[in-house]
Amino acid sequence: MVTVYRAHGLRVVIFTDDHEPAHVHVFGDGEAKINLAGAEGAPELLSAVGMTRADLRRAMQIVKEQQAMLLERWSEIHG
Repeated sequence: MVTVYRAHGLRVVIFTDDHEPAHVHVFGDGEAKINLAGAEGAPELLSAVGMTRADLRRAMQIVKEQQAMLLERWSEIHG
């Protein structure tokens, strides 16, 4: 597990032994799993457990703003 970004009390993680499609896990009080390039190339929420709506909005915004960097990190970690 590699923490690749932190902001607004949230931690964005890529698991080293994870699977396609390229995605991140965002941890706060709960967890969200976000596909880095969903429909039309935009980030897409895959699942969320225990996150407030506000944290979920923040998580999606972070992934949208950092999408290029996160895709690059996914490629570095998973080849």
